[in-house]
Amino acid sequence: MSDALSSKPNGKRLWADRGSWGIIFVFGLFAVFPLAPLLGADPFYLVIVTRIMIFAIAALSLDLILGYGAMVSFGHAAFIGIGAYAVGIASSHGMSDLAVQIILASMAATIFALITGAISLRTKGVYFIMITLAFGQMAYFFAVSLSIYGGDDGLTLQHRSTLLGQAWLEDDTVFYYMVLSLLLGSFVFARQAVRSRFGRVLRGTRDNAMRMQAIGFEPFSYQLTAYVLAAVLAALAGVLLANQAEFVSPAYMTWQRSGELIMMVVVGGMGTLSGGILGAGVFLLVEEVLSGFSQHWKLGLGVILILIVLYGRGGIQGMISNVIGKSVDR
Repeated sequence: MSDALSSKPNGKRLWADRGSWGIIFVFGLFAVFPLAPLLGADPFYLVIVTRIMIFAIAALSLDLILGYGAMVSFGHAAFIGIGAYAVGIASSHGMSDLAVQIILASMAATIFALITGAISLRTKGVYFIMITLAFGQMAYFFAVSLSIYGGDDGLTLQHRSTLLGQAWLEDDTVFYYMVLSLLLGSFVFARQAVRSRFGRVLRGTRDNAMRMQAIGFEPFSYQLTAYVLAAVLAALAGVLLANQAEFVSPAYMTWQRSGELIMMVVVGGMGTLSGGILGAGVFLLVEEVLSGFSQHWKLGLGVILILIVLYGRGGIQGMISNVIGKSVDR
């Protein structure tokens, strides 16, 4: 009996292995996609996929605290705006190097996350949602008040950031692969974080904070650390978004944008990391397709998202896992 069991592949392990191969396949598609225009595809699709990867970084960062820490933040888009404004403000003062802008964005996001997170994490449930929403709106109205940097009209960038003193990122293909490399790095970093001792404690805090505290762990410090890490990754997405659009706007910080990020995570599958990437892709592709049919495309988008949430338990990632699980059982 034991020999028979040992000779049969472990279902959960095979499931996990296939899930790993799935995300490798997704990154593989991203890697070869710039070849599509050579096959006759519209070059504009490269812009769309670049935007998908940027928002995948933002969704992945939110999944780090939402899926693994049960922290429902309705102010997460504020960190995207902070990253974008770091590019706009730095560029207006002659600091156009991408590395410098990422460092400035990370520092600003860290400071804002430490202050707001330390306050927000004193609350729970709906109170946490409301206070993060309030902080997000504070950041939004602060950006609107910056008349020297465009105020409500936003700020147009003269050019994309430089890299090692060169304007390589002006080329859309080079910029595409820069975004892809940062998405891959963000995914690997987040995956290592959630698989580490830190990630196990964070998940334990999500499931039962009192029990984790009883065995000697302080939930607050782990939650705040995760909150700051998510803020830095979201700011990175903001840096890339500003460079792609060559425009910075307070609209990046609105609560509606935070709501869209939550929908991306939920649709893709909370607590999976790869779900954030899938969710961003599906959300933005559906938005792009439906907007070509009607100006009321948001109604159709809402119906599709509701159906996925109702009938796709665990989001898209959960649906894929269920199919894989059934094939393993067979």
